[in-house]
Amino acid sequence: MKRLLILFLTITLTLGAFPLPAYAAPDWPSNIAIQADGGIVIDADSGAVLFGKNLHETYYPASITKVLTALIVIEQCSLDEEVTFSHDAVYNVEAGSSNAGLDEGDVLTVKDCLYALLLQSANEAANALAEHVSGSREAFAELMNQKAAELGCQDSHFANPSGLNDENHYTSAYDMALICQAAIRNSTFLEIDGTKTYKLPPTKRNPDGLTLYAHHAMLLSSRSEYYEGVFGGKTGYTSLAGNTLVTFAEKSGMTLITVVLNGRQTHYSDTKAMLDFGFSNFHTAKIADLDSQFSSLSNDLTIQGLPAGDLSKLSPEDGMITLPLSSSISDTVRTVTYELDSRAPENAVAQVRYTYNDRLVGSAYLLNRIGEEEETVLPPLDTADQSQEDGTGAESSADASSAEEVPSSSSDPSSGQNGDAPSEDSRKIPGVVWVAVIVAIVIGAAAAAVIFLNIRRQKKEEERRRRQERRRQRLREIGVSDEEFQQMMAQRRASHPDRSRRGNRRTHR
Repeated sequence: MKRLLILFLTITLTLGAFPLPAYAAPDWPSNIAIQADGGIVIDADSGAVLFGKNLHETYYPASITKVLTALIVIEQCSLDEEVTFSHDAVYNVEAGSSNAGLDEGDVLTVKDCLYALLLQSANEAANALAEHVSGSREAFAELMNQKAAELGCQDSHFANPSGLNDENHYTSAYDMALICQAAIRNSTFLEIDGTKTYKLPPTKRNPDGLTLYAHHAMLLSSRSEYYEGVFGGKTGYTSLAGNTLVTFAEKSGMTLITVVLNGRQTHYSDTKAMLDFGFSNFHTAKIADLDSQFSSLSNDLTIQGLPAGDLSKLSPEDGMITLPLSSSISDTVRTVTYELDSRAPENAVAQVRYTYNDRLVGSAYLLNRIGEEEETVLPPLDTADQSQEDGTGAESSADASSAEEVPSSSSDPSSGQNGDAPSEDSRKIPGVVWVAVIVAIVIGAAAAAVIFLNIRRQKKEEERRRRQERRRQRLREIGVSDEEFQQMMAQRRASHPDRSRRGNRRTHR
């Protein structure tokens, strides 16, 4: 318990006692306007909202729903699983809605269905995939809402896998951005979603197969809406939703996600405006590269007797921050919170959050590595290494060498009739035997070493799990309020005024 309390003191005093100065930061860029009812552009790495309009207002999403459907299917299925199209999957869609010409009884792989879903926006593929994963569209919708909640969505409710009109099927620009942020972290989704064309195998209505084409115009260099850097996205339209669009683009190390809801034919121009705004006004970097306070976690720092060896086990996650081009990290306010959500790593003990004029622009988890031990790396197993490790190979080689050099006795039956040197064939036999012995010894020693190390690793892993459980139990037992931390920091500053002044001067640079 004492050790954990010291850990809390370490984090608070290291990252909280010397906060970044709270000078008035330059105004957030605002030279943008869009025509759609709802829209957003976020940095995919930091999660910072660069611009938003009616962020949390709910709208019908139409077929951009299929981004969530695809993500769940990819996480739940193997791509080579076979999907059989039921009567309900094919015919329970609105007349004239997007389809891939599939019919009841057609069988495609999950991979084929995903291409039909994302490129052709095929509603029957959405239904068939939902039935394949959950047994019914209704059960799959429950899975969609569960996944959305896990991703932090709070404004959404999904009623079907396709996005067809339903008054209980809605989302917000912010929630859709969170869903897209998770989707583009999945390499399979990225590969399928960014494809320009794909050939489906033969089906009942298309015995020669069907070539699918991407619908997102900003991906296609032949279209006037083409935008350099766009690598994926999804279109959508229904009579209730209007035009909807999600887009992913990368330039100069920044990855942006845009969402347009109820666009009324302005979805591409609105998306271009948001991408231009993001790429021309902001930059993204690793927090550890900009905030020198993180380096002090592994330096020779002692607080009330806490040794540096413990501090070296406390390390920041590779968090990212997005800032206006005209600003620096010194324009942000840093806070430490111990209230972690379900998305935090298991060994996270706190989160450092950076705000810019009350706008969250980045965060990083502090990970507790105390008690973790590095796994032993098994070196390549060859006769030389094995000889140095246990001496077996060296002795065997020496014995083999000396055995080959000793002449055979004249009384040896294998020698010549007159005691002459043995024949060539008789000299080869002992060498082969010794080589076999050496190989057997090496293999046996290697197998024994592997078994021993595996047992040792398993014991260490089990012990590590027990230590983590004990730490989690102690964390639950310890309650430290914000007022108590403020008092600790005030006492620290009062007892070390010179150090506080030096720390403040460092943060000004």
